[in-house]
Amino acid sequence: MDFGNLNAAAANDAAAGFDLFSWYTNIPIISRLYFTGAFLTTAGVSLDIISPFSLYFNFDLIFFQGQIWRLVTTYLFFGMFSVDFLFHMYFLVRYCRMLEEGDFRGKTAHFVLMIAFGVGFMTAVAPFVSVHFLGSTLTFMMVYVWGRRNEDMRMSFLGLFTFNAPYLPWVMLMFSVLLGNVVTIDAIGILVGHMYYFLEYVYPKVAEIRGWRRKRVLEPPRVLHWICGTLPLDDNDDVNANVAAAAVENQQLHLHQD
Repeated sequence: MDFGNLNAAAANDAAAGFDLFSWYTNIPIISRLYFTGAFLTTAGVSLDIISPFSLYFNFDLIFFQGQIWRLVTTYLFFGMFSVDFLFHMYFLVRYCRMLEEGDFRGKTAHFVLMIAFGVGFMTAVAPFVSVHFLGSTLTFMMVYVWGRRNEDMRMSFLGLFTFNAPYLPWVMLMFSVLLGNVVTIDAIGILVGHMYYFLEYVYPKVAEIRGWRRKRVLEPPRVLHWICGTLPLDDNDDVNANVAAAAVENQQLHLHQD
C-alpha cells in the first residue's frame, strides 16, 4: 500500500510503453470477470444507460418483487468515476488477483467458493444494517484474507509508517473513517473475512490434531470443480473410464443387434 512505490511503478510502465490489453488479459479469469463487471456497471451509470436506483440492495424489491439482479449488482457498483472509484478498483484488482494467483493458483473452484461464502454472509447481514452497496465489503474481505496469508510482508501507508500485511484492512478502515465514510460496510468485510480464514485455514488444522471426523468444512462440490475445470485427476479418470465403458457397451449392443 505504498503509494509512492505505486506512482514510481506507474511512471516506469509509462516510460516502457504500458500495454493495457496485455495487463488486462493477464489478470486471472475470476478477478478479470469481477473487475470487468464493476467497470462496465459504473460506465453504464455514468452514461445514464443504467440507473443506480436499480442496482442497490433492497430486501423487499428482491424477495417480494422479484428483482433478483440486485443480488449481483450490489457487488458491482462502486460509485461514479472518481478518485474514490479508482482506489476501489486498485484494491479490488490488486488483492483479488494476488489471492487468485497465490493461495488459489490452480484452485479456481475454491476461489469461487470463497467469493460465494462472502456474498452469502454479506447478503444475509445487509437487511439488518441498511447497507445498499456491498462491493467494498467484499473487497475488504479479500484484503483481510490476503493479509492473514502473508503475515510477514511489510507494507507502508503513504510513506508515513510501516506495518505487517495482516494490519492492512485495519489501516484501510482507519483511513476510511478519516474520510468520513461509514465503517459498518468495511467492518462487515473484515468480520466475514475472519470467518472464512478460520474455517478454511484454522479449523482443518484443529480438526486434524483432535482427530475430528470432518476435516474440512469449505470444500467445493464436484459440480463446481467441473465448471471451473479443476476436477481432481482421479475424478477425471473415473469420468473418462465411465465414458469409455459406456461406449464399449453401446458398441457391443449394436454388434449383438446386427
